[in-house]
Amino acid sequence: MKQEYHKLVRDKIPEIIQNSGLNCETLTLSESEYREALRQKVVEEAQEIAEADEENLITELADIYEVIHAIIETHGINRELIIQEQIRRRNERGGFQKRIKLLWTE
Repeated sequence: MKQEYHKLVRDKIPEIIQNSGLNCETLTLSESEYREALRQKVVEEAQEIAEADEENLITELADIYEVIHAIIETHGINRELIIQEQIRRRNERGGFQKRIKLLWTE
């Protein structure tokens, strides 16, 4: 039975599918389509982290890290700039160590 996906997958997935005896169809995205697909993929991976049990959390974190790595690469962003921005925002707004949950404002 044919199953539709229309989503970005890792490079070896088509080969893995074919080696399992199934057929698939793929296409290569343009740069702008790829960048949009990566943004959609990071949301998908974030949802999988939210739903992961402790046993699968590391795998899901590795998956989102791979997507973030691809976003950094495709935009030509210097990783050091990201770390600097992370530090700046932590200094300005704090981190998450205090485990604060905002309940309401008025």
